[in-house]
Amino acid sequence: MSLALADWQRLWRDLALPGPANGGLMNQLMKAHGEPQRRYHTLVHLRECLAHAEAAAPLARRPAEVQWALWFHDAVYDPVRTDNEQRSADWARAALLQGGGNAEAAARVHALVLATAGHGDSDDPDTQLLLDIDLAILGTPYARFDAYEREVRAEYAHVDEAAWRAGRGQWVRGMLARPAIFRTGPYRDSFEARARENLQRSLQALGG
Repeated sequence: MSLALADWQRLWRDLALPGPANGGLMNQLMKAHGEPQRRYHTLVHLRECLAHAEAAAPLARRPAEVQWALWFHDAVYDPVRTDNEQRSADWARAALLQGGGNAEAAARVHALVLATAGHGDSDDPDTQLLLDIDLAILGTPYARFDAYEREVRAEYAHVDEAAWRAGRGQWVRGMLARPAIFRTGPYRDSFEARARENLQRSLQALGG
């Protein structure tokens, strides 16, 4: 999926935002995703997420809000900080309000983005879908998954190998310990088995 201005304009219409779409905001988001510290959390990841959101729109209660949240979910990304999701969520909320969105919608997109901080449990269908989209990379074919792992490691080049293996291993084991990695039926059906296989391979490469 390309990141076309027409798609951005359609999103504004779907959100019932008054006035013309803010093309400058779209440019800011695209520039942010091109920052040099990024290797995985780039425009490629954003395009993949938005393509998932478009295909899975029938699963969402408010598909336009899910798309807005995906545009912003990695808008702030600095691997040496721990508040990226909070800052991204704040930007998503502020931008929607500035665009003429109502406070309730702004609060929902803020919560959607913030949920990516821990990828924890949620009873909200839109949150479940957004988190599944963000984790869909785990269930991709071997070559794509392995490239993703190299890209994430490159983003954390400032972390020494021992600390990386310990931290990444803890994250992988946490994912594998879940009853299900994916929360929606279609994503479990499509990605769960391959994701578990990929993560087991990752854990072995990390030294168990």
